[in-house]
Amino acid sequence: MSDNIGFLIGDISRLIRRTFDKRAKAIGVTRPQWRVLTWLKRHEGINQSALADMLELDAMTLCRMVDRLQAAEMVERRPDPKDRRAWQLFLTANGTALTEQLQPIGERLLQESLNDVGLKDQEKLQHLLILLRANLQLIDDEDSQHKQAANG
Repeated sequence: MSDNIGFLIGDISRLIRRTFDKRAKAIGVTRPQWRVLTWLKRHEGINQSALADMLELDAMTLCRMVDRLQAAEMVERRPDPKDRRAWQLFLTANGTALTEQLQPIGERLLQESLNDVGLKDQEKLQHLLILLRANLQLIDDEDSQHKQAANG
């Protein structure tokens, strides 16, 4: 029986996370920490609610994680100028340094996983994955709009 594309992508994602997690532990970072730090590096200034949505976590779980990261001087909360009830999240110098340590771990893992895959095939794979992601984002957006219309 051959695996479908969705199963393969899910399994690859699981293996990347698991292997990266093992390697990140060597520098003292847990999976929840590296996920939050990595997303924050990409979306600095995001508010906690939006970050919780991106990470598919409930707000209280993320709040506790951010509390621990703030206590470890990795993350800084700042008041959101657009919403007095919300906090924006920023990496501190320590948080940035840690993400810079994580980056080569991820890059090395990616290169190892692409062993024996030619450059042209790597480029094609990246192009196809970007297209797949864009299609799925459109589907997700449309589903959300239909749900809002049905509830509205």
